[in-house]
Amino acid sequence: MASTFVRSSEPGRRRQLDGGKQLDGSFLQRRLLFLHYKYPFKIAENYQFTFTANKFIVLSSSMASTFVRRLQGKVALITGAANGIGESTARLFTKHGAKVMIADINDELGEKVCKELGPSSASFVHCDITNESDVETAVNTAVAKFGKLDILHNNAGIGGKANPSILEIEKSEFEKIINVNLVGAFLGAKHAARVMIPNRSGNIITTASTCSKIGGGSSHNYVSSKHGVVGLTKNMAVELGKYGIRVNCVSPHVVPTRQSKEFYKMDDEGCRSIYSILKGVYLNPEDVAEAVLFLASDESKFVTGHNLFVDGGITIANSKFCMFE
Repeated sequence: MASTFVRSSEPGRRRQLDGGKQLDGSFLQRRLLFLHYKYPFKIAENYQFTFTANKFIVLSSSMASTFVRRLQGKVALITGAANGIGESTARLFTKHGAKVMIADINDELGEKVCKELGPSSASFVHCDITNESDVETAVNTAVAKFGKLDILHNNAGIGGKANPSILEIEKSEFEKIINVNLVGAFLGAKHAARVMIPNRSGNIITTASTCSKIGGGSSHNYVSSKHGVVGLTKNMAVELGKYGIRVNCVSPHVVPTRQSKEFYKMDDEGCRSIYSILKGVYLNPEDVAEAVLFLASDESKFVTGHNLFVDGGITIANSKFCMFE
């Protein structure tokens, strides 16, 4: 199909679209803009559009995927994808054309997400990220199922107990958090890199936290694990860059997921009330997924070794000493 152009400077002009329909240019613009923002992926199945200096451009469905599906043809492995941020990322990735391997210890929820996404888009593998054999199997299963691995989202993690004092944390509890949050990320990256290096391309993204930059927001073991994730990310970015592999992490503020609500003993509103300088906007798992999508897509092709904060500005301000009300 050929592209159809409607000049925004000529709102009264009519243009013929596929099937011989005649539509008023200004109406078409308004309608497509509305549909684009309300149903971005549904409209993409039929038409995609953009602006140039003086033209409103409608592209046929055969051309739309180039512009809308930012991960078309990519294969991703996402750990901790049965719920929360990982689930939101899996759903967003598939909408953008990726095939997704969902890895989690919760088989029931993981299988449920896969069923909703469809067998052609998603598959599930049981994976305890502290078990190297499980991680290796998850990577190998993704390659066997979909033919390759382009993206790893190291998302699985735990918060542990909210122990405020260094005197109260048992050595075993400290090691447990480090083992899941840091060693688990290391194992995922290790085995993803194993299959990415021969292809001289790939993308490794780990979920960190605002606790990777500031202290006092969580327990000592959790904060230590997330600082470690950032250090690991930077070091891997330096080593793997020569193979064309990008390594980044994303650091969200408190997201009202099941895990966060249990850790902080808060409901959705309680989580959203935690200090942020950005008012009137609330952080949801989908917002973090959008940041991961950016880091996974070619839109960030020259970004590596970076820690992307999704925090409403909390890490740039001191809530106890601020001259602005």
